[in-house]
Amino acid sequence: MNTFLSAQPPLANDLTTSSEVTPRIQSLTLVTQDGTRLGAKLFFATSQAKANLIVSAATAVPQSHYKHFAVYAASKGFNVLTFDYRGIGESLHGDVADIDMSYLDWGRYDLAAAVETMSKESLPLFVVGHSYGGHAMGMLPNPEKIHGAYSFGSGAGWAGYMKPLEALKVRILWNLVLPPLVKWKGYMAWSLIGMGADMPYGVYRDWKRWCKNPRYFFDDPDYGYLKETYARNRFPLIAATATDDEWAPPASRDAFCKHFINSKIKLLNLEPQPGKTLGHMGYFKKDAEPYWQAALQWFEGLMSA
Repeated sequence: MNTFLSAQPPLANDLTTSSEVTPRIQSLTLVTQDGTRLGAKLFFATSQAKANLIVSAATAVPQSHYKHFAVYAASKGFNVLTFDYRGIGESLHGDVADIDMSYLDWGRYDLAAAVETMSKESLPLFVVGHSYGGHAMGMLPNPEKIHGAYSFGSGAGWAGYMKPLEALKVRILWNLVLPPLVKWKGYMAWSLIGMGADMPYGVYRDWKRWCKNPRYFFDDPDYGYLKETYARNRFPLIAATATDDEWAPPASRDAFCKHFINSKIKLLNLEPQPGKTLGHMGYFKKDAEPYWQAALQWFEGLMSA
């Protein structure tokens, strides 16, 4: 069931923050079901912990990008786990060109390992996803362990949902820039064009294939089973998207999220504050606290319901 909302966040000076309180941070190694070691960090709540929370990252975005959010959530009573997907950041072991994987592995194995780790306590468990991180939620073999999820900027990835100029840039990237670059390096050398962390070839192969489809991998006949996988999810979900998100605009979000057919979903459009932008990468920058506050308050509402 989908409910549509539009929201203007409170101004930053209306917030009560605890940014001066530094949480205790512990480095962890997660081990996935297929034996892959992942680098992770646990930010302990600075007061009595009310819940556990996992940050599920965007494609090619290292966990360090989410540190400000993790510190903020820890100051509000959440134990927060960030981690790097296999082949990225602290989870890169050896040469990225030697990693054989599917793009799906980041969800069905890596996020699943984070869920197993953080669900061992008797606290509610929530997930905050960014872009691909919202996709990963639907691939979990253990979704029953999640009490609620909140995604930012998760969409179908098809250029047809984008504004014409952005769509042209993306098509040039996929069809002219990346093919020779990947052939030369043997992996997706994202860093050479200033886009993020380098990624294994399997991510490039799958991502390029699915971005050709209006409904992403749900339109791929080889991955039809994912519709059933997503149908297993029953946790409540808010799918929030900035109205100025050029890579995952609201139409893209709507096309993707309709496959959470058994989850109670709220589709939320975020209006940037006057004079500011959010885009696709602004959700977790330091000045985005109003949006974090709304997400955490929603989780607290689920706990008290």
